[in-house]
Amino acid sequence: MSAVTETKRDKTRLMLLAPGVIWMLLFLIAPILMIVYVSFWTQTTFSINSTLTLESWRNFFGSEAYVGALWTTLKMWLIVLSATFLIGYPAALYIGLLVKNQTIATVLLVLCVIPFWTSFLIRVLAWRPMLGKEGAINIILQKLGLIDTPIEVLLFSELSVIIGMTQIYVVFMVGPIAFMLGRIDRNIIEAARDLGAGFGRIFWKIIFPLSLPGVVVGAIFVSVMVLGEFATSGALSGRKVNLLGNIIVTQVGSLKWAMASVVGVILTVLLGIVVAGFLRIVDLKREL
Repeated sequence: MSAVTETKRDKTRLMLLAPGVIWMLLFLIAPILMIVYVSFWTQTTFSINSTLTLESWRNFFGSEAYVGALWTTLKMWLIVLSATFLIGYPAALYIGLLVKNQTIATVLLVLCVIPFWTSFLIRVLAWRPMLGKEGAINIILQKLGLIDTPIEVLLFSELSVIIGMTQIYVVFMVGPIAFMLGRIDRNIIEAARDLGAGFGRIFWKIIFPLSLPGVVVGAIFVSVMVLGEFATSGALSGRKVNLLGNIIVTQVGSLKWAMASVVGVILTVLLGIVVAGFLRIVDLKREL
């Protein structure tokens, strides 16, 4: 291959990469650097200036409310991530592996995303009449004679936020896992079955390891969205559950840009650690 041809190929690669690189620099790298910079600005009650200080960082880590919100965010993330996996994996297993007809599998996946035809806020608020003291769930349980008095903890609590987030984000776990399960060669499973392996052994030795890339992708999707959440907790907890996302909204509303930036930086670092941790489980570049 001549040097001229190689040079032309290099130029073509650079031209193809340029739009993506420019987009990343303008809308990802530059905003993050700006947020880090603003987090060190001096914030007073009514003004902010570019004099650098650690005061906002000290205020965050010295406040029980802010540190408590950090731990609450981590706790809610772990619970919702576990719930979406426990609910999503069996559904994905059925759609991706057990349904033989590809058309039916596609229809089932479409049914999973039907709730997304309505807006996010409507889906969140729809849980209020379901979970309320006089809501549908309490009425059904009372009609069945399972409870005598309404269960109050269903709404305006951590439980309501967990239920809402799990319902909203479980589909992001189902999709990638079902996709990976659909790629498994059925001949491998048949061979294992012919050798006398039961379903449990086949699942742990073949099916689950081969579906791990889908689990990791689903976990990343769910984690990114749950860690940045603020609307579901605001609507379903009555402001009783304070997440990092809620603090950012509150601080921006009060024009306290320095503290909002501190929380934004912490959230970004947290997301980076979580995503990097999941990517160490499997080599997605090789598996996908």
